[in-house]
Amino acid sequence: MQEPALQLEGVSIGALSDIDLAIAPGEVVCLSGPSGSGKSRLLRAVADLEAHGGRIRLGDRDQAAMHAHAWRRAVMLVPAESQWWHERVGEHFARDMPETLAELGFEAEVVEWSISRLSSGEKQRLALVRALSYDPEALLLDEPTANLDAQSTARVETWLTRLIRERRLPVLWVAHDPSQIERVGSRHLRIAGDRLESAL
Repeated sequence: MQEPALQLEGVSIGALSDIDLAIAPGEVVCLSGPSGSGKSRLLRAVADLEAHGGRIRLGDRDQAAMHAHAWRRAVMLVPAESQWWHERVGEHFARDMPETLAELGFEAEVVEWSISRLSSGEKQRLALVRALSYDPEALLLDEPTANLDAQSTARVETWLTRLIRERRLPVLWVAHDPSQIERVGSRHLRIAGDRLESAL
């Protein structure tokens, strides 16, 4: 079966208008732009969390024709600040992922931890594990390493880019660090006014 591409056709939200973008399976499109330019809102539109104009598709499936919860499970948004609704970490995962936890520097016991003891960086890494535990078909990442030190950032980048290649996920990744964009991005687009433009 052919892996689906993520496609935006004439999408408008906030100041952004007429956005056309196709992200191929296994491709990471990095998105940058000034604060307040609409990066996070665009991701929320793609995740069907904000009303918008235009059409968004995952392969031959149209966002507008799918139940919101089904779309959001297939096209998974990891926001800059994650929300947690259960007491224990492990209650948030769709399945156990001990090898992934170890790869990101966690002991297996982290699944028993209370959310209240987590640092912002731990929450950020665990939110990524949570998202991948649901086996999404596309990822929307809003500055996924913003709260991490250099060592943790390197671990996350290595893990994420490997999984993206293996699972052939189309990915829209909001990032500001030029060196990170160079490391992880297949393409780099920048918000300029109401449009996206190539940053190359």
